[in-house]
Amino acid sequence: MNGVSGKQIRAGIVGVSGYSGVELARILARHPGIALTAATSDRWAGQPIGRHIAVEGDAASVTCVSQEAGKTAFGGLDLLFLCTPPEVSIDLAPRALAAGARVVDLSGGFRLPEGDYPQWYGFAHADPGLLHQAVYSMPEAASGDVAARLRAARLVSNPGCYATAAALSVLPLLRAGLIEADGIIIDAKSGTTGAGRKGSEEMSFSEVADDIRAYRILRHQHTPEIDHVLATAGFAQVRVVFTPHLLPVRRGILATAYGRLTPAARAGDVNAAVEGALAIFGAGRPFVQVVAPEAVTLHAAVGTNRVVMGARADASRNVVVVLCAIDNLVKGAAGQAVQNANLMFGLPETEGLLGLAGHAP
Repeated sequence: MNGVSGKQIRAGIVGVSGYSGVELARILARHPGIALTAATSDRWAGQPIGRHIAVEGDAASVTCVSQEAGKTAFGGLDLLFLCTPPEVSIDLAPRALAAGARVVDLSGGFRLPEGDYPQWYGFAHADPGLLHQAVYSMPEAASGDVAARLRAARLVSNPGCYATAAALSVLPLLRAGLIEADGIIIDAKSGTTGAGRKGSEEMSFSEVADDIRAYRILRHQHTPEIDHVLATAGFAQVRVVFTPHLLPVRRGILATAYGRLTPAARAGDVNAAVEGALAIFGAGRPFVQVVAPEAVTLHAAVGTNRVVMGARADASRNVVVVLCAIDNLVKGAAGQAVQNANLMFGLPETEGLLGLAGHAP
């Protein structure tokens, strides 16, 4: 298509009018190595993306097609991002793969072991063969050569927003042997965009404003995903207690994790050990920013692909508190999807992501 270099990766977005799709379009419109050339949306069908999203250049002139028409329009794409409900992703991913595109799925369609779907998503997985082929990728949590695995992957499952903040909050201390595997509690709070764009009474302004509430207590679908991430990182014995809350803000997640110190940690300078563990974890990871725990705020992360972390411990109380902030739509969705796509195609991990501007104050 016009303006697409032969060296650029031709990408499409299914579900571009959702919050994650909008954020993806913004990132890809400025990405030097990936060109947005196709998009689907029932609500924007027949209209250019630039009419609804403040993007410039060739991406603005991409005309959306309906979701149904998009099912047969994957030919010629190198990469397809699925910003769809999990059942839709499970249906569309094999179609895209058959057309020759590689896929990054932002839904929960390929995140969990097959047996977990009836309990946590309410359905039996319709394509277990493809589920077993999918590569789940949270780059900062991966051990070994994640880049090599992603270079060979045809279908990558992008992590959930809560799972990203929660798993990354405790992983550095688990790896350093500073917290016990049992008794980990994670309290996480998210802005309203985490619920998606579809309207409902409980998500209306009058219901959300000036309030905060927990939801899906002990039954949120990201709970097994957190356990799964930690298990694949070498901590299969960990089972977290996770509680999500809704904040009266548009975007951002603040996760607060509580863990019990190991005997070895209590025997030494525990705060020096905790700070050292976070520093080691952040070294070589361009999006991890380690700060004092009081500096971990939504303003520090919103609008960027950062993971902002800080921690403090008290040996006398046998506790460590870790805080982690991300943007639920960037690092928790579109930004991490682009990060994974970069790794899939051998581009620098940070390509198209370092120039994202924060939204504070």
